Amino acid sequence: MQSGQGGNKQGAGRVRAAYPLALAAAIVFASSQSQVPGVGAPGGDKVVHFVAFGFLATLTVRLLPPSRAWLAVLAVSLFGATDEWHQSFTPGRMMDWVDWVADTAGALVAAVAYTRWAAYRRLLETSIRSLCHKARIENAPTGASTDAPP
Repeated sequence: MQSGQGGNKQGAGRVRAAYPLALAAAIVFASSQSQVPGVGAPGGDKVVHFVAFGFLATLTVRLLPPSRAWLAVLAVSLFGATDEWHQSFTPGRMMDWVDWVADTAGALVAAVAYTRWAAYRRLLETSIRSLCHKARIENAPTGASTDAPP
């Protein structure tokens, strides 16, 4: 059994890898449904594709060195293509190449934003707990202790 920081980093890497796999599984599940809730605006489904596959790319890019971000874009784009093909076998659904374009564009924009925009990357890598603690400190009255339970 490993101990120390090396074991923790390895465990954290496994958890990080679980996120894109879970999102990909959710996408496959949604693609398997004959009817999915629609977005009211024309072309709104393209926005959903762009955001979902952009998020998938972000989760995937986090697993790679920045110089390999193109691999995440390629993998997510190929996943989008296979997802569209998969939809062609689902009753009531059809394959739409424009959806794949939205998938790929979302992946590309997300990967570039994550690798080139440090503020965005820092925000995504900051734990929610530390953000809440920071907000508590910034909003505490002068001289008040922030260590006491709420």
